Amino acid sequence: IMTPKEAVENGALALFGEKYGDTVRAIKFGDSIELCGGIHAGATGEMGLFVIVSESAVAAGIRRVEALTGAAARQYLHDKVATLDAIREELKNVKDPLGGIRNLKEENTQLKKQIEEMIREKAGSAKGEWLQRAEDKGDYKLIVERTALGAGAVKDILFQLKNEAGPLAAVIGVEDEGKAQIAVAFSDELAKEKGWHAGNMVRELAKEISGGGGGQPFFATAGGKDPSGLDAALQKARTLLNS
Repeated sequence: IMTPKEAVENGALALFGEKYGDTVRAIKFGDSIELCGGIHAGATGEMGLFVIVSESAVAAGIRRVEALTGAAARQYLHDKVATLDAIREELKNVKDPLGGIRNLKEENTQLKKQIEEMIREKAGSAKGEWLQRAEDKGDYKLIVERTALGAGAVKDILFQLKNEAGPLAAVIGVEDEGKAQIAVAFSDELAKEKGWHAGNMVRELAKEISGGGGGQPFFATAGGKDPSGLDAALQKARTLLNS
């Protein structure tokens, strides 16, 4: 037993990342001298139950092993068993909880695939319906719609329409989980010809939904906390585009 300074001067290495007090215990194994970072016991029998709880790299070729002994080890194992019992209960007392969890994960993956397919089908239907209801403004088509589709699906549809529908201006209001979103898209040439900027327009529309946003001249989005303002925002979009 010595001070940390004396131990280091004698060549001891502190490998455990611990904070030491006024005195430390130095242990020598052959040519290696290290500061003790663990349990002090005269014999292993004094420790009783011994459970390794973690193992990690401290430096190249050096591992740190953390363990519990005695009452702490028993409590650790008790908690592990209690957790396993709770998992069995949650899984309706299956004999193989690990297999039950794997089955749930597989089922979750399949359900996600089904949901994604349904979203794609719904987005495809919406795209056709929006295009069918598009207003003919002579030199371009105008789409102003409100939808419950997610923002990601709306963005995909608008980029498809930009590439497929010719000169186009589109403003879509989205209500999703109690929040509002607005997407504005212009065909590139139409935006240049009319002097329109989607980012500027969406910032103005966002005022109606208590939000903010921005983006590029040809595509921009905004989000807000007041979906009740979506109808007013869409009406404002019509006014701005017709002015």
